[in-house]
Amino acid sequence: MDITQQKDFPVFKTKVDGVNERFNLSDPTERARYFQAKAGPEIEKLKQYQGGDSFLSFLIGKKNTGKGTYSKLFMEIMGKDKNGHLSVGDLVRDVHSNLDDPEKRKEMASFMEANYRGFHGVEQIIELIEGRSQTSLISTELIIALIKFEISKRPKQSLFIDGFPRAIDQITYSIFLKELIGYREDPDLMTFISVPEGIIDERIKSRRVCPKCKTPRNLKLLATKEVGYDKDSEEFYLICDDQDCGGARMEKKEGDELGIEPIRKRLEADDEVMQELLKLQGIPKVYLRNAIPIDLADGYVDEYELTPSYSYELDDSGKVTTIESPWVVKDDEGVDSYSLLPAAVVLGMVKQFAAALKL
Repeated sequence: MDITQQKDFPVFKTKVDGVNERFNLSDPTERARYFQAKAGPEIEKLKQYQGGDSFLSFLIGKKNTGKGTYSKLFMEIMGKDKNGHLSVGDLVRDVHSNLDDPEKRKEMASFMEANYRGFHGVEQIIELIEGRSQTSLISTELIIALIKFEISKRPKQSLFIDGFPRAIDQITYSIFLKELIGYREDPDLMTFISVPEGIIDERIKSRRVCPKCKTPRNLKLLATKEVGYDKDSEEFYLICDDQDCGGARMEKKEGDELGIEPIRKRLEADDEVMQELLKLQGIPKVYLRNAIPIDLADGYVDEYELTPSYSYELDDSGKVTTIESPWVVKDDEGVDSYSLLPAAVVLGMVKQFAAALKL
């Protein structure tokens, strides 16, 4: 593996000697060939490992840094039967909705009676979940019990834990989570994800959604085939690719123009947790970095691994031309950088996992 230190977070080299083909990383078939060409030996070792063993990986990073995207791409490579993504936020929401089903309610109550250790009775626990608002938190002890409940329903899988720890006072619990939930004897890993706030901000401000099919796209980062221009607002807009939507104009979500400001406190809390966990000793660490300084890019990544950005021009006839170029952003230290496509980030994940597991 080729990793260099840049500021406080490593930069992983995805360029591989002898691999000169240009892959279309938006195409699943070509993406599979890309991973095989650049990480074939590591993929084979991981598949052999997962033939009888598994691991637990904490995904540590700010909100909207792509934790779900990266874990799902890993599952695309390694198989969904052997790997799972466990979002604590989704888990709590799913449990809340499942309590309306008498059988599922009974199943959960029985599990809690046998596995929950804390300061509430089983019925109180269920009442707490049912009465929880979207903004209120539940106790760490209950979160651990819910994680264990979810794991009990799954076959033997390697798991990506997304959303825990979320606060400083949960860090100690996370260190001993596999013991607390009795998660076999699997090794656990800390997977740190670094994404500049400028990237998160732009993703939010530029996202668009079709009012009919609800498909999300991004004016700057994921353009549709057709783009229109509104003379009144003097703005370009995306036209949904789905023919069933009849050329529907994709729209901004309310509040997106504010970017990261509504979630800034959450981002700061997430960063505080990550900075503390980066100091942790005795657990393998994997580093995923979304952005690479421009002055390192040529020697470390291939051009097709860079995130494209889209801008638009209007000619005299009213036709819109889409212009594609690498997305240049400022990282959190103010350094001009390129953003990497998810597949390039996950390539680093695969190679680092193989090394961390000593395969």
